[in-house]
Amino acid sequence: MGKVGCRYTLYGNEGLRRGREAFKTSSQVFGHIHFYSYLCLLMTKDREHIISFVTVAGAVANLALCVFKMVAGIIGKSSAMVADAIHSLSDLVSDVIVIVMVKISSKGKDKNHDYGHGKFETLATVCVCLLLLAVGAKLMAGGIGRIKLVLDGGELEAPGAIALSAALISIAIKELLFQWTNRVGKQVDCSAMTANAWHHRSDALSSVGSALGIGGAIIMGGRWTILDPIAGCIISIILIVMAVKMALPAIGELTEASLPDEIEDRIMDIIESVPGVDNAHALKTRRTGPDIVIDVHAVVDPEMSVTKAHDISTAIECALRNEYGKGTQVSVHIEPNKDSE
Repeated sequence: MGKVGCRYTLYGNEGLRRGREAFKTSSQVFGHIHFYSYLCLLMTKDREHIISFVTVAGAVANLALCVFKMVAGIIGKSSAMVADAIHSLSDLVSDVIVIVMVKISSKGKDKNHDYGHGKFETLATVCVCLLLLAVGAKLMAGGIGRIKLVLDGGELEAPGAIALSAALISIAIKELLFQWTNRVGKQVDCSAMTANAWHHRSDALSSVGSALGIGGAIIMGGRWTILDPIAGCIISIILIVMAVKMALPAIGELTEASLPDEIEDRIMDIIESVPGVDNAHALKTRRTGPDIVIDVHAVVDPEMSVTKAHDISTAIECALRNEYGKGTQVSVHIEPNKDSE
């Protein structure tokens, strides 16, 4: 029996292909920086660097927006814009979490982590979702308090035009960051990055609420300032729902949830299509960061030599890695087919 070969290049040629797609996305969203994106691609040859590049770009934008909105809120006497600036600061915190966790998760296996560090990326997703929940709850509480103030006969202070300008600029920048980060996150299969993209969107939505309230107060004045807290409450509900929807799969991964039935069915089809495999059973699957872990029992001819059985086991591993990527961790237990004895 000749030695079974194995061909897979997830983060080789496939990684570069995904990288090109990721940076092509940046040129679609930010058309004027296509050449700069291509230069970054030449320097960015793996998943970790792609994620870090996009996240650091978002962090720089968040820092600039935080300072700008805080100054605009103070000068324009807008409490909504000051709160919006604090929201941008929470975005900056989530950027740092993603960068640190993805850096750790990319380390691979070591003496103390036999299955690698992939779950640190999942943990980052949960942390970002918790931040989103906290921001949503804070916006809801603040909105309800301000609505109650107006209903009790009070008035909200009319803000200045600079606060409205800051809100509109924030909406444009944060929506562009959301589109870029979300698309790249999906292309490199990073749930933490996708969750962080929705944190960008949450900031954009927060600024929409601020713009409505500030614009309504400036144009109509008086009790119409209640538009700001009403919009804020609606936005907070959207944020909380999105945070829960993203957190549930991540929590499932941390608690060793199995892969969906359709993926497990596909895994069984791949295994049983390998020549020499009579059938397979006792399949166990789970996800660790961007990679998956597969344990399975393969049934073969009881008269087969150990060498041939080992070659079949290797062929199963290669077939699964070709389908699901180089990082796929496969453990195959060979069993004799008792029915053929």
